[in-house]
Amino acid sequence: MNKLLKQIALGLALTLILSGCVTETVGGPEIEQDPQAALHKRVELARQYIGRGDWENAKRNLQIANNIDPNSAAVHEAFGLVYQSTGEYERAEESFRKALKLDPSFSRSRNNYAVYLYSLGRFEDAEREFLIVVEDALYSGRPLAYTNLGMTRVNLGDNEGAEAAFTRALRMDGGSPTALLEMSYLRLAADDAPAAETYYGVYRTVVPAQSPRGLVMGVELAKASGDKDAQSSLELLLRSRHPDSPEYRAWKARQGLQ
Repeated sequence: MNKLLKQIALGLALTLILSGCVTETVGGPEIEQDPQAALHKRVELARQYIGRGDWENAKRNLQIANNIDPNSAAVHEAFGLVYQSTGEYERAEESFRKALKLDPSFSRSRNNYAVYLYSLGRFEDAEREFLIVVEDALYSGRPLAYTNLGMTRVNLGDNEGAEAAFTRALRMDGGSPTALLEMSYLRLAADDAPAAETYYGVYRTVVPAQSPRGLVMGVELAKASGDKDAQSSLELLLRSRHPDSPEYRAWKARQGLQ
């Protein structure tokens, strides 16, 4: 099971609140009348473009925002997201660090910086940043930050610390699919199949369709309980729905299949 625990996806997705369309209405007189409102609108437009993968328009709006206020932490955080997405890692790091220098209490930016560090496999650095984020009791993304902290600790081989982080996440958001599934993996690795079944059962109720990693967990639990019918059914789902997934390839390798 230790090998299973290490098969964690390195790319955690950043969650952005996006609108259905992008409407640019910010212009000269408006900037002069209320520059802070114009700044906010430009940053929000940029974040919408980021969500759509339109990096050029995102950067254009951020440059306008930067001209309004070059010391805006929100502007530099958004630049960090753009540069991370386009693979310009040095610029991304510079932007995230500048945002946090300007506003050390900006938890959303620190969380996204930690996700960036995680995506590069810099787990110790990511853990340090997530630990700061989860201390912000007023941060609305705190449950996700605890989940991210748990994922980071799994990759560091700290299963006990990971369980503590996932438990905190579930106390704040009992329907977190990631925390539920990873707790199932951790409990099965600790030879506590009943608890693993419980977490997995709740996970099944909160997701419309299981992820490849969820199906692998189902296969492992069915194997542990000796339920061959369930095991065969879940293996079929994994093979038919996710034939190109890393999880399926790893599962095939463990089974000695070609």
